[in-house]
Amino acid sequence: MEIKEKKQSDKIVLDISGRIDATNSSQLQNAILLAFQKMKMIELDFQKVAYIASAGLRALMIGQKTANAKGGHMLLKNVGDMVMEVFEMTGFIDILEIEE
Repeated sequence: MEIKEKKQSDKIVLDISGRIDATNSSQLQNAILLAFQKMKMIELDFQKVAYIASAGLRALMIGQKTANAKGGHMLLKNVGDMVMEVFEMTGFIDILEIEE
């Protein structure tokens, strides 16, 4: 997995590519938490994410809880069908804000 951070005027965009699994989910969690230290609006671009494991879901849950605690906002964009199916099966579709 690779994460590229781009600062925009009112938000930080994390462009994520590859597979999110137990070996690298802490990298995603750290990137999200670090981004929330800089700004309140975080956007995760999932266009190049083909797979997410339960460890990745945990990282997203921690990110969402951090957003809620800080009065911030975390948005997932460009989520592919395979990853969206995981979100639907696990109920994360109701927890996360996902732009279609």
